[in-house]
Amino acid sequence: MGIARTHAVALLGLTGALVEVEADISAQLPGMILIGLPDAALSQATQRVRAAAANSGCPLTVHRLTINLSPAALPKHGAGFDLAIALACLAADSTISAASVDTVVHFGELALDGRLRPTPGILPGVMTAARLAHDTVMVPIGNEAEARLVPDIRVIGVASLREAAIFHGARLEPKPVEPILAAVSPGSATAEPDLADVIGNDDAILALQIAAAGGHHVFLLGPPGAGKTMLAARLPGLLPDLDPASSLEVSSLRSLSGLGLGGALITRPPWEAPHHTATAAAMVGGGGGQIRPGAASAASHGVLFLDEAPEFASPVLDALRQPLESGWISIHRANAVAHFPARFQLVMAANPCPCGQFGAGDLSCTCPPNARRRYLARISGPLLDRIDIQLNVKRITAAQLRVSAGTQRMTSVTARQRVVAARAAAAERLGSTPWTLNSQVPGPWLRGAPVRLAPSTTAGLDRALERGGITMRGYDRVLRIAWTLADYDGLTLPGPDEVGQALYLRKGMTS
Repeated sequence: MGIARTHAVALLGLTGALVEVEADISAQLPGMILIGLPDAALSQATQRVRAAAANSGCPLTVHRLTINLSPAALPKHGAGFDLAIALACLAADSTISAASVDTVVHFGELALDGRLRPTPGILPGVMTAARLAHDTVMVPIGNEAEARLVPDIRVIGVASLREAAIFHGARLEPKPVEPILAAVSPGSATAEPDLADVIGNDDAILALQIAAAGGHHVFLLGPPGAGKTMLAARLPGLLPDLDPASSLEVSSLRSLSGLGLGGALITRPPWEAPHHTATAAAMVGGGGGQIRPGAASAASHGVLFLDEAPEFASPVLDALRQPLESGWISIHRANAVAHFPARFQLVMAANPCPCGQFGAGDLSCTCPPNARRRYLARISGPLLDRIDIQLNVKRITAAQLRVSAGTQRMTSVTARQRVVAARAAAAERLGSTPWTLNSQVPGPWLRGAPVRLAPSTTAGLDRALERGGITMRGYDRVLRIAWTLADYDGLTLPGPDEVGQALYLRKGMTS
């Protein structure tokens, strides 16, 4: 009779904790018991492990096996503990070296024939192992490329339990098996649409570039066919490549969602466009057992696009108010709290009324005034007040189409270069502060002595505040946009023109 231990990782959000997997063989009635707060999928590991071990040529002992997952109070989810449980049981029976398995962190779900299935969350799991000073991990062969994205850690990829047992000293003949590979999500390499495809709508094109340069949220209001969705889809192509920290965070979220990474980190900003029937849990994350990230977290460091925004349930839209301010989503359960990043750019698009024709000019609106008010009132005032840029988008006329036919339009590559230069200027100006983008700068700092604009520069903005055209929060957001306009144009300070243009982009008002 013996005891052995190895290690695995339990993920709660993007945060991982090391789990010690202990196996004990005793002379009691035969059986296999798993303790340590496992969920339903993990509780069934006993059946998977016993069948996989028998079919791999290294059956488990017929004596009583007790497997403990420590710390016992930490919730554990999923089938990713199978490999660690199997190897701990074999080590307790002296089939493999107990000293060898004790030095390795194991990941992987077992098939009944003994092969290892790719497991979600390998990247954040291996990062946790590295952070906790473990230098060797064993993963399914389908996750090997993903695990190797973490530097300074030894990765052992195995296709089956038999291969893992041989590595740890089992006296078995190698038997090749067909490995189970991770499925790569379709569309992961889709080309980003180009800004040059947009005809007319010069104000909206400028607003899109300013949003990209300053990290501002955008609300586009206009009739069907005005190009709102087309414009929004081009925003990710204007954003610069992700920096290393953001790339690792976005890739970890993708790994946690069960989507394949291949052998490279994600370097382009993500794009998420949930359907308007999405629930609050689908938007911000949740789940009855294992807490999963929602669309807002999946869009972190990228763009979250809500088409037909008034069609979303009001509680779903209002659930975004807190992450828009904090950049984080905290999901509380009775026994755990999961934290997910949510630093996204929100783009909302809406028709002006239920029929969509109000203000279109070419067709008459059939909606009564109270129906129009109720329709747009589905987007709450507090949420709308957090959107920096609010722009009316009009349909393109035949005359505009003819004029645009012979003109050279700006491409996404050219616009991205200007966006990168504007962000660099903002980062240099904000170098002594904790912020890097104009959209992150709080109002008191913008109105403070170091960067306060002259009264003659903000005269039009002050009049709009006195007239009640904007709120104090709106006042600060106009200043943010004005600074982004100055950075985009290569100016040291915003002038009256930049403030006036920012006021137009914010509320469609002129100073």
